[in-house]
Amino acid sequence: MKPLTFSILRLLSDNEFHSGEIIARAMGVSRASISIALNDVNETGLTLQKVHGRGYRLLGPVQWLERDTVLKHLGGEANRFNLEMLDIIDSTSSYLLQRAARGSGAGSEHIHVVAAELQTSGRGRRGRRWYSGLGDGLAFSLLWRFQHGASLLAGLSLVIGLAIIRTLESAGVEGAVLKWPNDVLYNMCKLAGILIELHGDMLGPTMAVIGVGLNLKLSNVTHARIDQGVTDVYSISGETPDRNRFLAALLMSLTSALRDFEREGFSLFKQEWLAHHCCENKVVRLGFPDGSSLEGVIHGVADDGSLLLRTFAGVQRFNSGEITLYKME
Repeated sequence: MKPLTFSILRLLSDNEFHSGEIIARAMGVSRASISIALNDVNETGLTLQKVHGRGYRLLGPVQWLERDTVLKHLGGEANRFNLEMLDIIDSTSSYLLQRAARGSGAGSEHIHVVAAELQTSGRGRRGRRWYSGLGDGLAFSLLWRFQHGASLLAGLSLVIGLAIIRTLESAGVEGAVLKWPNDVLYNMCKLAGILIELHGDMLGPTMAVIGVGLNLKLSNVTHARIDQGVTDVYSISGETPDRNRFLAALLMSLTSALRDFEREGFSLFKQEWLAHHCCENKVVRLGFPDGSSLEGVIHGVADDGSLLLRTFAGVQRFNSGEITLYKME
C-alpha cells in the first residue's frame, strides 16, 4: 500500500460513497491511479465497496491513530514521549532498532515510541509472524534505556505483560491472564503478544526495544491468517476501545511499570504477576529451541522472573522455553 492509498482511505472514512472522479480531483491524480491504489485494500481487513455510478465506500468505520490525540490523552506525561505515527512499516521494532543504531534519541530523556497503522512483517517470539490488519489492533514499539546490564533484565517481559493486564482491567476488560514468559491470553486464546530485543553489555547499559501487539477487533481476513487460537477486546467486552485513548493508557502503564522495574526489579511485581498466571500449579511440557522438552509442574517464578518447574529431579529454574498445557493438546 502506498501513501496515496492511505490518503484515499482517510477520505472514505465517513462511510459515504465518493466517486472516482471526485477522489481523483481531491488527490490531484488520475482516476486510473485511484483504481490501482485501492486494488488490494480488502486484503488489509477493510471492506471496500465499489458500485458503478456511485463510486467507492468503506463499510465500517476506521479508527485512525492520530499523534496529537494520543499526546492529548497522555496529558502531563506527553512531553516525555517522542511519538512517531506511521501508516505502514514492515516492523515497528526493526524500524526503531535502525533509528537507535543511527543514534536517534541517544542521551535523550524522551521515550521513543513508534506506532503503525499496518505492519507487513510484524515479528513474534521464535521467528513467528504477528499478523494484524489495518485498524484492527495496536502495533507499536518502545525504546527504553536501562543503566544496568542485560543480566538483570530477565523479568522484563513479565512486567510488560502485567502492564498490559493492568491497562485492560482499567478499561473494564476483565479475565485476561498471563502465560510465562510473555503471552496475554483470554480463554487460552492469544490477545496480545510481546517481543523484547536487548542490545548492550551484560554488565553495562542496555537498550531494550519493546514490541507490543494487541488485538482490538480482528477482521475475518486477519483471523484466517493466524494458525493458533486468537481473540480480541471486542470479542471479550462487546466494545471496541478508542485506539488513541487505549494507546495512551498503555504507554502510561508501561512507562510506570518500567520505572518501578528499573528501580526495584521484578520482585516488586512477583505476587501480582503470579495472581494472573494461568499455568500456576499446572502440569506442562516446557519446550526448548533445540527441539527437546521437559515435563513438570509449574512452581511459580523466582525473584528474577525465571520459571520454576518441579520435575522428578526437583525444582529447576529456566530463563527461556515454551509452555504447553497438557489440557490444551
